Amino acid sequence: MSTGAAMLVLMLGSVLLSAQGAAAATAPGRAMWVWSWSDPASVVQLAQSRGVSTLFVAVPPDLTTSPTLPTVRDLVTQARTAGLRVDALGGDPGWVDNPAWAVDHWVRPTIATGLFTGLHVEVEPWTTAAWTTRQSATVSAYLTLLDRLVSASGGRPVEVDIPFWFNQVKAGKRSTLDRETMRRVSAVTIMAYRNTAAGTDGTLAIAAAELTAAAALGKPVRIGQETNYLGPDPTEVKQTFYGQTLSRMSDQLAQVDSGARAYATYAGVAVHDYTGYAAMAP
Repeated sequence: MSTGAAMLVLMLGSVLLSAQGAAAATAPGRAMWVWSWSDPASVVQLAQSRGVSTLFVAVPPDLTTSPTLPTVRDLVTQARTAGLRVDALGGDPGWVDNPAWAVDHWVRPTIATGLFTGLHVEVEPWTTAAWTTRQSATVSAYLTLLDRLVSASGGRPVEVDIPFWFNQVKAGKRSTLDRETMRRVSAVTIMAYRNTAAGTDGTLAIAAAELTAAAALGKPVRIGQETNYLGPDPTEVKQTFYGQTLSRMSDQLAQVDSGARAYATYAGVAVHDYTGYAAMAP
């Protein structure tokens, strides 16, 4: 090979590597819920091998005095050493009617440990009996809860999980629950659980309204995807990648990323959860 040809090969290789580096730098992030674990190192290893950069780690009430504190600290320490971000994960429908308890027994003790970058909250008010009988009052109480959690967070970011249909729930006379939630918190994760990205009932289609609202409000938004067994009914089966391969899931998530990039505040996919994700076959 001539000197000129060799130089050309080196230049083309350099351009290719630069392009690949730029693509990696702009790739949407990955997050993962971690509700339970036995080996912190395995959680961190899985996250690193699958491009997960943020963990939502489950935290019990009164963490500072909880017997699980050493276990939580071990995972958080290993994850942060590996360069992962770790947010505290918690929430319960009962918080809607008792925000003071949530602040005193979850938010403040969690923050006091100094372990977490932010708070990740999953309350699910629609699972309460009052959602059916007194929805307007429940919506109001839920938004009040969010205000209290954010106020008590000490400036730490608060991210909230919401279903893809919150845009259909009224919040006051002129707004919807998705927008009022987004206005209060730092970011949201849309539980748009489908195992197919495209189509009228695919992930991108059902998440579109929330993606649009988040972009309009300038709020980062992730798209949640499920990997656990939900049940045998076709409606349950279509909501999860359980029983499918990592290869197919990766293909679908790539399509989600590609389609959701059109929304200015799209922040990537969050996988629910570590247990289901770790069990998937190649």
